[in-house]
Amino acid sequence: MRIIIVSGLSGSGKTIALQTLEDLDYYCVDNLPFKLILPLAREITASGDPLPPVVAIGVDARNFVDKLNQFPATLAELRGSGLLVDVLFLQADDEILLKRYSETRRRHPLALGDIPLREAIQQERHLLEPIVACADLIIDTSDTNLYQLRDLIRSRIHETPGEAMSLLFESFGFKNGVPADADFVFDVRCLPNPHWEPQLRPLTGLDPAVIDFLNHQPDIGAMIADIRHFLEEWLPRFEQGARSYLTVAIGCTGGQHRSVFIAEALASHFRELRDYVMVRHRELKLTV
Repeated sequence: MRIIIVSGLSGSGKTIALQTLEDLDYYCVDNLPFKLILPLAREITASGDPLPPVVAIGVDARNFVDKLNQFPATLAELRGSGLLVDVLFLQADDEILLKRYSETRRRHPLALGDIPLREAIQQERHLLEPIVACADLIIDTSDTNLYQLRDLIRSRIHETPGEAMSLLFESFGFKNGVPADADFVFDVRCLPNPHWEPQLRPLTGLDPAVIDFLNHQPDIGAMIADIRHFLEEWLPRFEQGARSYLTVAIGCTGGQHRSVFIAEALASHFRELRDYVMVRHRELKLTV
């Protein structure tokens, strides 16, 4: 049996993630004390009924504030019992969470009494640190809308078997910050920039004119070859460690030209070698 533990900061999209998995026919339980996960798994296994493809369980800080530090030991016990367990954690920047709560006028679960919202968010972030430390996949939803989050959940979890590793190449712009969910970050700002060509400035790394420009830059090819060689050497080591998800972030200044082109080139290469390779262009709001 495969279990997905879904956790995250309030307002980061945990409910949407669970609803997406439920729509995909997963057996979902929200806000279950994690000490009850193993008994639940045993009950489902012993019931004699056809097993659901995956059980998704929502875990948050509302009911176990004094027990969250036990999460790593409980997770080890689950995996030691023979269950395949992945931990998905959703997060977002404080300012984004403040904006979402302002727009929805919902109350933060830890904003009790006279505790300000910002303080409640910081407190929850601290309480959930033991879960973040164990997360197999972290998704930062600061720049992700409802539909993009659903697509990410579907592609990275549902369409990737539990025994396989999902590989995501993500382009981004350093001016908007480094993706919080990145495992490797490669800085390509030293490469020739199409931004300084007036006719290329409004285009992206997906447009033929930009692709042609970058293909004629020797340093671009050298950078791609070096990153490719590094990943070919080390990806198998991560798989040997039973890694389920890995995100490679490629950053340029604005996340529009060079990083997009290089992320696409790397994904194209690795799709010839392995399954479950995806591309996300953060600043273009596009996942392929």
